[in-house]
Amino acid sequence: MNVFEYLKKLTETPGPSGFEQQVAEVIQESWKPLVDEISLDRVGSLIAVKKGLGAEPRSRILLAAHMDEIGLMVTQVLSLNDSEDSSGFLHVTKVGGVDLRHLYGQTVVVLSSAGPELVGILGSLPAWKLPEDKRNKPFDFDDLVVDTGMSYGELKKLVAVGDFVSFRQPLRKLLNRRATGKALDNRTSVTSITYCLEELSRRNHDWDVIAVATAQEETRLLGAFTSAYALNPDIAIAIDVTFGKGPGATGENTFEIGDGPTLSLGPNYHPGIHKALKEAAEALEMKVHTEPDAGSGGTDAFGIQIARAGIPTGLISIPLRYMHTMVESVALSDVERAARLLAEFVVRLDDQFIGQITDDMMDMKANSN
Repeated sequence: MNVFEYLKKLTETPGPSGFEQQVAEVIQESWKPLVDEISLDRVGSLIAVKKGLGAEPRSRILLAAHMDEIGLMVTQVLSLNDSEDSSGFLHVTKVGGVDLRHLYGQTVVVLSSAGPELVGILGSLPAWKLPEDKRNKPFDFDDLVVDTGMSYGELKKLVAVGDFVSFRQPLRKLLNRRATGKALDNRTSVTSITYCLEELSRRNHDWDVIAVATAQEETRLLGAFTSAYALNPDIAIAIDVTFGKGPGATGENTFEIGDGPTLSLGPNYHPGIHKALKEAAEALEMKVHTEPDAGSGGTDAFGIQIARAGIPTGLISIPLRYMHTMVESVALSDVERAARLLAEFVVRLDDQFIGQITDDMMDMKANSN
């Protein structure tokens, strides 16, 4: 698998949170030859099942990575002077955690509900034309417009309030097998699951593997809540990104990109899953880092863990710089390592695993008393 080329295809396909159809089609095409069943659920998450070799009824593991990205939504179609022939513009608002500081001058794709996709730019008045109290500050949505070059009459026929807008940014190679672009949060993790499925096609595993590209993580963790509830797996692992070290970001909750994935530990994550992931990493002689998280986290792991009667859940994260911008950056080696770790974890699962992590929990409770 060419990780860069696959990641490039994923990141350059639009898929704002709530409008993931295009990227779901790309993922489905790559997963279909690697699994036994594949379908799209009613909220837009892509679900694939690769059957294990164990005796039925087989235990099942859920591997979840969200496929949606941050984006924009049209709030108004406007003209300069209410004339059909005058220039047309779009006002927009954010979908997910968009950083206003990075919007001015960006190229976008308007996902028109009535016609072809439209390329546009996010423009505004130059600073010296703005009121003094707005100069040298990030542009707000009131100051920004999407300019497609079309007249108002043309634009209002093709674009409606509520249409989605995706950022238009190619994936680029940096030195030392680094890559930069938009939507690496979280198409990197979808790539890791795809790579894992390829690995599992060459290895035996007893458990059924359910791979899910979840919808709407950036806005409400929707796909995690619904897929975990519907599928009710025995255990689960969410795969996402975490904060990579960089200029001005060197604290204890940041991790060096290219130095291996992180394994989260805290109340949102089952200690038995964390321990088993560390053991799998040791078997691979792979360097991993423990990421402490004393809260509920902000990833699909939270939605999965609390489904039904509770699902033992772990989280693997890939360090990423400049999160929620159009120049997110990762090391391709970390994407590959996360995939190999997932595959190794899966092949080590046996009939005793659930009982063992349950007994270990009871032992921990007894020892704490």
